[in-house]
Amino acid sequence: MASTSRTRTGRGRGRGRGSGSSSLPPPPSTLPLIIEEFFIVVYEDPLVKKELPKKCADYLGKEPAKVYLRAADCGPRLWTVEVLFDGQGRMYLDKCWEKFAIAHGVDFGCYVHFKYEGDDVLTVKVFDGTMCRRYYYSDDEDTDDESDDDVKPCIHPL
Repeated sequence: MASTSRTRTGRGRGRGRGSGSSSLPPPPSTLPLIIEEFFIVVYEDPLVKKELPKKCADYLGKEPAKVYLRAADCGPRLWTVEVLFDGQGRMYLDKCWEKFAIAHGVDFGCYVHFKYEGDDVLTVKVFDGTMCRRYYYSDDEDTDDESDDDVKPCIHPL
């Protein structure tokens, strides 16, 4: 049997389709920074201010005076929480974080998951120390325009 040599043109090893460029994605340092979701682990007093990841503060690109927390699956209620910056780019949930934490059972060992929804709104899910999500419900139907003191907290079902 005679051997035949075949030549392929336009498709070399490690080349992309048609353009001759690499088909590998760009290195991570050249990709845009998109931080939409992050979590914190509560290792200290759950009622004191909480530091958010530095990349979150970088992603916002500004220093908002407050953010609005919405518990996932807990109705339209927005909790207004003041934000503190320390001058070194670190961002903290400060005043009114305590009210949110008490109402949603944030305790030692909890994982608190945040998802940035835009317009300084963060949707929050709380997971207990066994990594199980805590679900809440609210019996308050119209809560968007009420003050923090007038609103019933979400209740953890038994």
